[in-house]
Amino acid sequence: MKQIKNTLTKAEIAELPKVQFPGRIFLVYTEADAEKAVEYLNMQSIVGVDTETRPSFKRGKSHKVALLQIATTDTCFLFRLNRIGMPESLQDFLANDILKIGLSLKDDFRVLSHRKNVHAEEGNWIELQDYVGRFGIEDRSLQKIFANLFGQKISKTQRLSNWEAETLTESQMNYAATDAWACVEIYNCLSEMERTGDYELIKTKENNE
Repeated sequence: MKQIKNTLTKAEIAELPKVQFPGRIFLVYTEADAEKAVEYLNMQSIVGVDTETRPSFKRGKSHKVALLQIATTDTCFLFRLNRIGMPESLQDFLANDILKIGLSLKDDFRVLSHRKNVHAEEGNWIELQDYVGRFGIEDRSLQKIFANLFGQKISKTQRLSNWEAETLTESQMNYAATDAWACVEIYNCLSEMERTGDYELIKTKENNE
């Protein structure tokens, strides 16, 4: 029986081993490559989705979303939106019926709409922050949810890096791919728990962090 906690502390997560996306990563720089990527993704039954935006350290200044990452269990495409914008093929994919898993989706929908008049929310989406509540999990961050279910830590060291850089580093690519892939892994784990009921919730003291 799988044991999960209602909440984890930062101290508990700090002790866990780091996890990294184990599959293939493809950078998408052109509309033609985007069409090929979407063709592949259209053959999948479920994908994880996340976005990255260059951070702004000046009050009142913001940047458009730079990267859209879409992952399966073994493949992740990194769409460099700051280079290619929002190709029609990608817009159509976001709004189609393939199941898409994300976390803080309202934020992703908002930044994508600023890039172009994209109505991604019209697609087939599951918000993990809502889904985990069915199991008594109170944490809402991707890092804490993943750590709770798998006993591994997602590193966040690249979160505030420059996502509009001419060349993304290997660390940036791994970070971006891991976040999208983790959404799929979390959903698959939770849906199996829901199907079998084979889990136990351990209630810990209220997290005061």
